[in-house]
Amino acid sequence: MAIRENFTYTDMDLWLNEKRVTEIECLIPDLTGVARGKILPRTKFTEDRGMRIPEIILGMTVTGNSPVDNERYDHAISTTDRDMILKADPTTITMVPWAADPTGQVINDCYFANGELVDFAPRSVLRRVLKMYRDKGWEPRVAPELEFYLTARNTDPDLPLRAPAGRSGRAETSRQVYSIDAVNEFDPLFEDIYDYCELMNLDVDTLIHEIGAGQMEINFLHGEPLGLADKVFYFKRTLREAALKHDMYATFMAKPMAGEPGSAMHVHQSVVDGRTGENIFSNPDGTASDLFRYYIGGLQRYMPSAMAIVAPYVNSYRRIVRHTAAPINIQWGEDNRTVGFRVPVSGASDRRVENRIIGADANPYLALATTLACGYLGMLEQIEPLPMVKTSAYDLEVELPQGLSEALHLLRREEKLREMLGERFIDVYSAVKELEHQEFMTVISPWEREHLLLHV
Repeated sequence: MAIRENFTYTDMDLWLNEKRVTEIECLIPDLTGVARGKILPRTKFTEDRGMRIPEIILGMTVTGNSPVDNERYDHAISTTDRDMILKADPTTITMVPWAADPTGQVINDCYFANGELVDFAPRSVLRRVLKMYRDKGWEPRVAPELEFYLTARNTDPDLPLRAPAGRSGRAETSRQVYSIDAVNEFDPLFEDIYDYCELMNLDVDTLIHEIGAGQMEINFLHGEPLGLADKVFYFKRTLREAALKHDMYATFMAKPMAGEPGSAMHVHQSVVDGRTGENIFSNPDGTASDLFRYYIGGLQRYMPSAMAIVAPYVNSYRRIVRHTAAPINIQWGEDNRTVGFRVPVSGASDRRVENRIIGADANPYLALATTLACGYLGMLEQIEPLPMVKTSAYDLEVELPQGLSEALHLLRREEKLREMLGERFIDVYSAVKELEHQEFMTVISPWEREHLLLHV
């Protein structure tokens, strides 16, 4: 579901005039999910748009560097630093609630000069996968559940993060999972968040306290994947701004604190028939369909090769550790939170599978494109899933990559994912992540100084 259903450029301009908007933030999500773009005066934001931005911003590491000497990267991104043309998506227009003056924000799609979508832009990758579903007469539905941590302000990256103080003036020191009172400690912050989200039409659902100290989870109502990805993209930005207003940080790092659970983006997913609207995961008699089994089989077969996309940083793999409330393998089960792919108790119309492997640090567009691509391949290739696990999968073998380097190796050699997600996207993405990993390897950690300096 889009933020503003069926909005045209005319609707958008009328809406901006009604809101007396004076500035527009024109945003594009880069590979990391960071909001890049330009800020324009309202008078410069016309239907013609015609705004341009360098193509290279879609090929940067989280540190802002580009792998310009990588052959795969140079093959995909122009070495002349050419421009992309940005076109606003009117259905994503919304206000910037924290701005001092009336300010709008809109997500843009990226185009080459010949009018074609820039195929390695995150929104384009998701659109590519959704078109494959439409060509089969299918429409996927998703519902993300996004975990995050609130932390005290931390301006020194050498110091560990710690939980923030709430209304009581005290920080959490014990596990407060599902505690209402622990959430209420941050009522002023969450009141702002809900107000912001309502103003922005983000359709957030429930808020809960998760396992970690200061760890929360927000759930989104289910809907169409591109619209949901837009909402997650906006929500991350909104939450960080609201937290700063209340003198704390909000982080979507997969593993921000040692000794605390990591943060995931669990994605519930189903597929409906585009003509009838019926859930294709269920037979007419209410039992699970073959396509449902195949979808799970596709997740099991391809998600290990896709880990570099849904666990995109070196920090991501600190979450994928045994007995830390995160899956370590590709097992599936009914109402079993220890597996990678959980099937919640549900009726025939809302039968779905929950991918619990994706990290909160993943780009929402790429994460949804990837999990849907894996399920699609399973249905296309009729991949039977492994037997269902009825006990704790935490005690079973590790089946997921244990580091970014290993994950990138698997991604590069998986031809089916290259076909689904786009050759140039895989080339750009893997080159960027290789450089990012190389940059990380030049940093010496406190653990190394603590245990190796005088002992080896």
